[in-house]
Amino acid sequence: MLTPQQIAALRQIADAIVDTVRETGSRGAPGGLLYIALSERGCTLRQFENLMSALIAAGRLRQDGQVYYAVEAR
Repeated sequence: MLTPQQIAALRQIADAIVDTVRETGSRGAPGGLLYIALSERGCTLRQFENLMSALIAAGRLRQDGQVYYAVEAR
């Protein structure tokens, strides 16, 4: 079970990822580059895949191949 502090940290990370992907605009953000940035902070590949899957399932990102795009709020 996650602590409230861990949940808050995950929300901040998720928001930062979505903001970064949004800044790439229509070009999208290559997953490899996102993973490298997160791995430098200790994120494992499995954690990255789980986090990105969760963001897609939440409707915040979409994926086309290895490229991620921000989903604009409606």
